[in-house]
Amino acid sequence: MSVTVLIPTPLQKFTGDRAKIDCDAGSITELIDALEGSCPGIKARLCDEQGKPRRFLNFYVNSEDIRFLQNTETPLNDGDEVSIVPAVAGG
Repeated sequence: MSVTVLIPTPLQKFTGDRAKIDCDAGSITELIDALEGSCPGIKARLCDEQGKPRRFLNFYVNSEDIRFLQNTETPLNDGDEVSIVPAVAGG
């Protein structure tokens, strides 16, 4: 299933400066692996040593936070848009 991934600026050095990438994946886990296959080194920036998304990154599928869906097992459908958004903190 082809999904569009929106890549934040700090990670675009791994994507050849592309802000959008099309990937074939059926879940967020598969998407992360597909991104690593086409953009070597990006998975280490997206996931911790246990393979879980890093705390400071949020993944959204069609504007829905995966933490409130099925997390990394959230299913993806053809035409979905996945946004990777760095968390913002401060005061």
